This record gives sequence, structure tokens and C-alpha cells, in this order.
Amino acid sequence: MRVLITGGAGYIGSHTVLEVLAAGHDAVIADDFSNARPAVVDRLEELAGRPIEVHRIDVTDEAATDTLFADGRFDAVIHFAGFKAVGESVAEPLNYYRNNLDSALTVLRAMDAHGVRRFVFSSSATVYGENPVLERTEDMPTSATNPYGWTKVMIEQMLRDLAVADDTWRIAVLRYFNPVGAHRSGRIGEDPSGLPNNLMPFVAQVAVGRRERLSVFGDDYDTVDGTGVRDYIHVDDLASGHVAALERLGEITEPWSVWNLGSGEPVSVLQLVNAFSRASGRPIPYDVVARRPGDLPAYWADPSKANAELGWRATRTVDDMCADTWRWQSQNPDGYPA
Repeated sequence: MRVLITGGAGYIGSHTVLEVLAAGHDAVIADDFSNARPAVVDRLEELAGRPIEVHRIDVTDEAATDTLFADGRFDAVIHFAGFKAVGESVAEPLNYYRNNLDSALTVLRAMDAHGVRRFVFSSSATVYGENPVLERTEDMPTSATNPYGWTKVMIEQMLRDLAVADDTWRIAVLRYFNPVGAHRSGRIGEDPSGLPNNLMPFVAQVAVGRRERLSVFGDDYDTVDGTGVRDYIHVDDLASGHVAALERLGEITEPWSVWNLGSGEPVSVLQLVNAFSRASGRPIPYDVVARRPGDLPAYWADPSKANAELGWRATRTVDDMCADTWRWQSQNPDGYPA
């Protein structure tokens, strides 16, 4: 297949490009590089051993996106393009609704106009909202606690409606949990701009000396050690899940499918910190501070549906995730070159 990957120069997108190529498909990147560095493409081509077609494009631009599809001869789309910082979405909700909803709508309309009917959507466990059930399954009702999460809920609803209206579509919604890690080569990894919003890159930046200390938001939850518990998944496992879903869409008759992509293994903040200290050989100094508003004590994936239907399983351990993250961060202490 010839696969368009929107946001393909980003953290998860770049790792997925390599998995798509490794599976024997052709990967084409569309990215406006607002949250990614052009150096990513050079490193992808180095790792892939071949040139990669790249289009510098904002996929909220309807005319440019239509032209891309008119010329592209795509068989499928994996859609990552979108803003993804929860805190920023609370501060700038209109930017998040405009960018995330418009990018999905524009890509879907271009696909519809040019007869491309296979679509893999990057969704999130945020769509489970504040459900009290800790192990999340795909049949749970969806909700959200922030504008970023609501954009995912709304796009999922658009996709359901599209599948009802036209059953020639084959749509995969992938709800993934906490992506971490980096490519085993250390050449590509997570390079957040500004202050990291997620735990692993913050821990990595403390270990490499870019930041002095980690703040642990609360140690009085009803969990194994009082800190918040999440489900971490290695980015390469996550990327392989996208390829498994893409290929599965060619075999099924249902126009709409949803799968959790997670390890199913609950891990606390302090367990992750200790694992990273082992991997890096360095202490991770931290301070326990007040709970962060809106944080849930614990949740994790039930990935059994993806295991059974996609033949996919997360295989890398927390120690693997930390070792690969440290390899990336220690080789690239300041992230990608400008």
C-alpha cells in the first residue's frame, strides 16, 4: 500500500513511518513541522536506507490537501496530525478545536473526494474520561475532562457517523495509553518543545542534566506506593499496532473498528522513576508536591481485543522503555538539531 502519514515527522508518526516501511508498504509524510524538526526526516531516511517522500503542508488547508490527494494515489491514511498537550488545550481551547477538528475533517473530505477509504485514527485513552473502572475496555462510554480529550471524542463520533453513512469505509480507531521510549538506534525519539508535559521525557531530561528535579504530583493515592498509576507502551510497539490495524482493515467487513493499544500493565510514577534510574545509572532527584487537578489515581488498558483481532501484543518491558529512552536522550541531550 501507499500510505499517507499525517504528522509523520512527529514522535509517534516518525516511528510509525519506519514500521510501515519495514512491513513492505510505501510511506509518505505530510507535516507542517510546527511541532517537529526537519532533521527527523534525514534520520528516518538514514534508518530506512532509502529516500522518503515528504510534503510540507498544513492539512487544515483544504485546497492544499485536496491537491496532495489528487496527485498522491494513496491507498490509506494514518492520521496523527493534531495538537496534543492537555494543559495547553485548557488554556487555548479554540486553537485545539480548530486545529484538531479541522485537520480531521479536511483529510476525510479529501479522502472521500478521491476514493481513499482506509483510515487509521490516532485516538487516546483520554476518551474514557473519569470512568471509575480502572481497566479500560473499548465498550465503555466515552467522555473527556479537557478540550484535547473532547477533540478525540468528537472526531471518533464523526468517524462513527461516516461509517454509518457509507459502509465502504474501513476505519480503525486506536485508543492508546502512555507512549514512551525511542527507536533502539537512539536516532529518533521524543523531543518535546519547552517544558515536557509527560513523565518520561521529564525524567530523561533530569537524568541528562537539563532539569534539576522532577515534581511528583501526589503520593497519597490508593495505589501501590501512593503515586499515580498508568499504562506505558513502548512507541515501537505502538507503531507496530498501527501497521497491524492498517493491514487488518483490508480483511474485515465492518466499516468501523476500535482497539486499545496498551501493555495492560499498571506502573506507578515511582516505579517508572526507579526503572529509569537503573537504566541510566543516575539518581533522579524528585520532590513530592500537591496533586494536580484532574489527575486520576490509576487506569490502564485491557488490550485483549487488539491481541485477539490484530494478532498484536506489546512486547517491550518498562526496563526496555527506559533503556531506549536513555539511549536517545544521552545521545541527543538537547534533542534534535535545529
